[in-house]
Amino acid sequence: MFEETLFTSQFWEWFIIISTLGGILACFGLILWLGADFKKTGDKVETMGHVWDETLEEYNNPLPRWWLNMFYITLIFSIIYLILYPGLGSYAGYLKWSELKEYQLEMDAADTRYWPIYAKYAGEPITALAKNKNAVKLGHSLYMTYCTACHGSDARGVSGFPNLRDNDWLYGGSPATIETTIKNGRQGMMPAAAANGLKSEADINNVAQYVLRLSGKQHDQAAAAEGQKHFKRICFACHGMEGKGNQAMGAPNLTDKIWLYGGSEAVITETITKGRQGKMPAHGKLLGNAKVADAKVADAKVHLLATYIYSLSLDNAD
Repeated sequence: MFEETLFTSQFWEWFIIISTLGGILACFGLILWLGADFKKTGDKVETMGHVWDETLEEYNNPLPRWWLNMFYITLIFSIIYLILYPGLGSYAGYLKWSELKEYQLEMDAADTRYWPIYAKYAGEPITALAKNKNAVKLGHSLYMTYCTACHGSDARGVSGFPNLRDNDWLYGGSPATIETTIKNGRQGMMPAAAANGLKSEADINNVAQYVLRLSGKQHDQAAAAEGQKHFKRICFACHGMEGKGNQAMGAPNLTDKIWLYGGSEAVITETITKGRQGKMPAHGKLLGNAKVADAKVADAKVHLLATYIYSLSLDNAD
């Protein structure tokens, strides 16, 4: 298997190299051919043999010299580029340039420049910083850079990604907990129905009806009563006997009408049947850099990010 994979990898590497260099050489041959001196028969320029409207002929004139010279310059530039930069299979180029290296250099320069600003707020408690407009603004800038892809630019989230403005927390909304979530990430997991012993559609439907009852939605009372039995036998371990959740496990409160994936009967049934796998990546290392002490920069950024997110909960406090 290893030899087969290695052969496949080498095949595509040489395919790219041969195709690239072959294309350049073919272009050289093409312009040499097109740039050849035109021929004359006596004082008459040779034509291509095509005639339109009895007298309109296509002459065999060479391409303009300025156009050919630009073509030559382009091809020579491409050869120099392929020598200096990666472009031929696994060849890294004479300059050893890479996107990752360039990104890291830019991040190092930015963090070196802004580190004094991060350090200024690093020692202050988040509860105080949340009332500091400059700190919140800086945290918002970090949020827009790192968090919008999942939670949205307005921090209201989308299906499967929590709303950070509703003051409803899966793992808790204290400053320390928010920092821990950002720094270390979270791994949410709800087992599928079969793993919990709910093997029939009737059992799944009954539990779904009971969950609808918990949140005050329209439901089938008889089915919900049966579903309650299964809930108190299986689901209480994570969501509690009353369905109010468990922040230590990230189990959501089922009674507050706030839904991570949606609260319709169809979505609730799908969640019970298939389970859910949610993951928030750890940002501790992502926010660090190589030149200014990694841990200090990362911790300072996490501190400001947590400040911004915590400030959102103040804006929506009851």
